[in-house]
Amino acid sequence: MHQLSRRTVLKSFAALSGSVLLPGHSMADASLPLLRAAPSNAQLAPAGYPSTPVWAYATEGKGTVPGPEIRLRAGERVRQRLVNELPQATAVHWHGIRIENSMDGAAPLTQAPVPPGEEFDYDFVAPDAGTYWYHSHNRSTEQVARGLAGPLIVEDLDPWLGESGAATRELVLVLDDWLLDSNAGIVEDRWDDLHAASHGGRMGNTVTVNGAAYPELVVRRGERIRLRIINTATDRIMPLALPDMTARLIALDGHPVTPRDVETLVLGPAQRADVVIDGRKNGEAQAGLLLDPGNGEWVEIAAIIHAGEPVPESNSDVKPLPAWRMLPAPDLSNPQRETLLMEGGAMRGVQEARFGGKKMGFRELASNGMVWAFNGVAHGMEEPMFRSALGRTVHLEMTNRSMFPHAIHLHGHHFTIQSQSGSANSPGDVRDTVLIGTDETVEIAFVADNPGVWMIHCHMLSHQKSGMMGWFEVA
Repeated sequence: MHQLSRRTVLKSFAALSGSVLLPGHSMADASLPLLRAAPSNAQLAPAGYPSTPVWAYATEGKGTVPGPEIRLRAGERVRQRLVNELPQATAVHWHGIRIENSMDGAAPLTQAPVPPGEEFDYDFVAPDAGTYWYHSHNRSTEQVARGLAGPLIVEDLDPWLGESGAATRELVLVLDDWLLDSNAGIVEDRWDDLHAASHGGRMGNTVTVNGAAYPELVVRRGERIRLRIINTATDRIMPLALPDMTARLIALDGHPVTPRDVETLVLGPAQRADVVIDGRKNGEAQAGLLLDPGNGEWVEIAAIIHAGEPVPESNSDVKPLPAWRMLPAPDLSNPQRETLLMEGGAMRGVQEARFGGKKMGFRELASNGMVWAFNGVAHGMEEPMFRSALGRTVHLEMTNRSMFPHAIHLHGHHFTIQSQSGSANSPGDVRDTVLIGTDETVEIAFVADNPGVWMIHCHMLSHQKSGMMGWFEVA
């Protein structure tokens, strides 16, 4: 984050929140579990390559990539004391959770970044079952690319696993994209690469599943398994396929959907999908999870190995997940209508935009590291994009006038996809991050039922850093 924006935001919200939450834990509960952010090492490249120096989360011992799984039931509290052992300030965002504003971890909007050697206490309720994740939200283009991300799984209060038509077990698959050099080290000198930022973002050359290149996932023939798939990449959109296996989609971004067949699953950065697969009853023992890296040639990123004793094949359709209990339905009879226009990047660019309160042409914007804009404003942290009264339905029309897709994420809320939703979206789906293609318009609606100041940004983190950032206020 830029220093000017941080000062402006902290000053602006002091009156709103009483005071911005500062690092430290005076008057805090000393029993909070620790979540350390520290340098570590991980074997990201295939066997035979050196391990990779990373930054990683740990609850005990050395940090791991991905970070340790945090699992709880809906309505329970996430309680973690962040201990910063990094050389940079950091903060933790709990992605997709409809969370108390002061716990959102969106530095510098909802808290000051936690300096090296300092601590910060996170304590909040996770109200909704689903697949979520946590990650750095300060200097996130670099810090997430170095490994600061982990899964957050919220189990439903109603039983699902083991029920008739449901899965018998589940696998959490954290997908990531790494830019590594010939010695398997993270490429260090391109954090401010405007060429990459003005295109698709910082693309890697190694994709990992649960921190490993080309892992083997063992299933039994006939076994029904729930895959919780999380795209934690900084910029890579991941088209995925499970050829020759029956796959049914049951949730997107944590929210249940009516089970439906899925052949190709497209996950933008930060998006999640829950998919039920059935192990093959007959045929070859090996299948695969495939990725299209962008050239139309599918590559295997994980092998699915059928081994062990077969289990009786489920002949019933996939059991839907329990519905969420507390998500209010948008009232579209008289919504507050807002728009979001995305401009910039290579090949089209932006003629001028406001940055830091000043109108600038393209060259001056680029000299300040800005190549993208929302509604004519680059990195718009001085004023809110819009304000909404508590409980009001907001209809947001988002139009992409650039040559590149964007994954737009709203903090603190889930929203419903409306009609005319673009090729990657289905009307009626409920999400927290939506993928919007070139020259597409996506309409969403949500009830502004979570008070506070909330970020809205592109989760291609290179795009976020270089201009695609704003915020809205729920009074």
